Amino acid sequence: MAETLHISGETKQEMYTTLNSQIDALTSGETNLIANLANVASALKMTFNPLWVGFYLLENDSLVLGPFQGPIACTRIKKGRGVCGTAWEQNQTILVQNVNEFAGHIACSSESVSEIVVPLHNSNNEFIGVLDIDSVNEGEFDETDQKHLEDLLKIISKTIH
Repeated sequence: MAETLHISGETKQEMYTTLNSQIDALTSGETNLIANLANVASALKMTFNPLWVGFYLLENDSLVLGPFQGPIACTRIKKGRGVCGTAWEQNQTILVQNVNEFAGHIACSSESVSEIVVPLHNSNNEFIGVLDIDSVNEGEFDETDQKHLEDLLKIISKTIH
C-alpha cells in the first residue's frame, strides 16, 4: 500500500501537527519496528529536509545505527558519548544549537552544525534508542521541535512492544 503525506501549515508547529497525526495513522496497526522507524525518518526528511534524520537502537552496550535518511553515519555509539550517547545516559532530549560547542561531539558529518536527539521508549516506557536529527544551520532546533518530536515518539512507542 502506498502512503502519501499531506503536510500543511505555514509554521513549524502547524507542520508538526499535520505530520504527527499522519504518522499516527501510518503506524497504527503496524507492529514492525524497522518499518515504522523507516517511515518516520522518511516523513521527517520529506517535511523538514534536515541534513540527517534517523534512529539509533540499543543493542547490548551501544546504540547501533537504525533506519535513517541522509549521508553515511556513525555505526555504533557508546553511552555518554556524543549527543546521542548523552541523551541515552540522561534519558532526556538534548538540543544543541552549535555542535562545535558540545564537549565530546561525534562528528559523523562535517556539515552538521546543530542537532536534536530525543530518547525512544517502548510501550512499557523502557529506553530502546534515540531519534537523531542534524541540520546544516546553527540554532535550527528549538522547544517547538522538542515538544512535537517527543509527542511523535510517544505515538511510535505505542507500536513497540
